[in-house]
Amino acid sequence: MAAKLSGGGGKGVTEQNSDINVTPFVDIMLVLLIIFMVAAPLATVSVEVKLPAAVAKAAPNPPKPFYVSVQNDGRAYIGDEEVDITSVGSVLAQQIGNKAPSDERIFIRGDQNTRYGDFMQVMNSLQDHGFYSVALVGEDQSLQ
Repeated sequence: MAAKLSGGGGKGVTEQNSDINVTPFVDIMLVLLIIFMVAAPLATVSVEVKLPAAVAKAAPNPPKPFYVSVQNDGRAYIGDEEVDITSVGSVLAQQIGNKAPSDERIFIRGDQNTRYGDFMQVMNSLQDHGFYSVALVGEDQSLQ
């Protein structure tokens, strides 16, 4: 705060000045304005080019993901359909038809109390039928 000395009155009496000095703020704003005025023309492209029309085909929809669920009692499901745990790979191969199994992405959802042996049976069945792109699905704890 600034102090203002008064000419009259008692000895050493000062009044407080509560005005805000905006001069430094205005100086900074003017400098920034000049910088942007100089930099803006440099950011534009000055070479004229006549671009051809783009005729791109629409991208195909991504394939429907396949979810394999393994419950803690050893039952396996593809989507909502229950399948034998050892035949998960063959059933998926029938469902994808003529497509290459290596192009498909399989999501495995396993109960947290699933036996490791049951889980490995599903993994082995998938690998035996050429499904190598496998993702494990877990619950996101950051949302709770």
